[in-house]
Amino acid sequence: MTARLSELTTLRVGGPAERLVVAETAEQLVETVLEAERSGEPWLVLGGGSNVLVGDDGVEGVVVRVVTRGIERLPDAPGSPRPVRLRVQAGEPWDALVAHTVENGWSGIEALSGIPGSTGAAPIQNIGAYGQEIAESLVSVEVLDVDSGERRTMPAPELALGYRTSAIKQGWRAVVLSVDLALERVEGALGRPVAYAQLADSLGVDVGQQAPLAGVRSAVLALRAGKGMVLDDADRQSVSAGSFFTNPLVSAPFALRLPADAPRWPQQSEPPALAVPLGHEPAAPPAMVEGTVKLSAAWLIEHAGITRGFALPGSGASVSSKHTLALTNASGRATAAEIAELARYIQTRVLSEFGVVLHPEPVFVGIVL
Repeated sequence: MTARLSELTTLRVGGPAERLVVAETAEQLVETVLEAERSGEPWLVLGGGSNVLVGDDGVEGVVVRVVTRGIERLPDAPGSPRPVRLRVQAGEPWDALVAHTVENGWSGIEALSGIPGSTGAAPIQNIGAYGQEIAESLVSVEVLDVDSGERRTMPAPELALGYRTSAIKQGWRAVVLSVDLALERVEGALGRPVAYAQLADSLGVDVGQQAPLAGVRSAVLALRAGKGMVLDDADRQSVSAGSFFTNPLVSAPFALRLPADAPRWPQQSEPPALAVPLGHEPAAPPAMVEGTVKLSAAWLIEHAGITRGFALPGSGASVSSKHTLALTNASGRATAAEIAELARYIQTRVLSEFGVVLHPEPVFVGIVL
């Protein structure tokens, strides 16, 4: 089977796949990847296509599209503050999973509503938004270790989860097959304390107060939709890969040299590494090294002179008219090369103005920035 990858990615760009296999079971996913490995055929695993920029020439070898489904309720963990345990297949749409947990009164990932893509991609990116990260609820993942050819379960602490990264994103050749999560069973439909100021404001509560699970989900979806960050066929600004750049981490002395109104968030000390046995409480996400400061990529872009809706002359790619962190194919005619060109231009402007290097968030396939 062949397909243009522009039909399988949220940016709607990308050339053809030489061969496409749709994996409906974990066994089929494992078999296809290992068969490609044995034959020396290049391979690419593709989930929801929401965090990837595929080159215009397409992809050699086999693209394995993961559409495995299933949300399994595991036995509860008695005595744990997060007793509800779920095992979710890698191809399960992430937002469908979040909706399922909210409907059942399980708290832990409600602030991650509206994030496109598949569940298997979530720990690879350590997705996060509005004060939550999947690392807070992740117990373990089942993976195919490509080099050994073995399936094994990896506890969350061994995945080296950090800000929008993991051991897999950093080069460990592994394919996620399923994800185990630990969630709270809430009383009175109130979720975890709200940890993000913008979300708290929209809910009419203070940071640290609780709010109804369903209300949190609705508020997050509304906030994301207002930024063009919820996939919607009626909203051309949502034809994107979400946030294209991560918020930079810099040293505290460097942060002091930026303009006084530049947003900055000092990071906490990194806690010691702890081994957590399977079935026990997942570790909190690792904090950043003491002395580092997180900056706002959106602020840097805007104050480097890049406005919402900006496009290079003649290009089909543009900055979202709703949020400067998103690069869009709102025109419907952008190429991957044009999106990369726009990203390089933004990087150059921010580096020239502030001396900060912006790092892209999406995975690049067949194209370099």
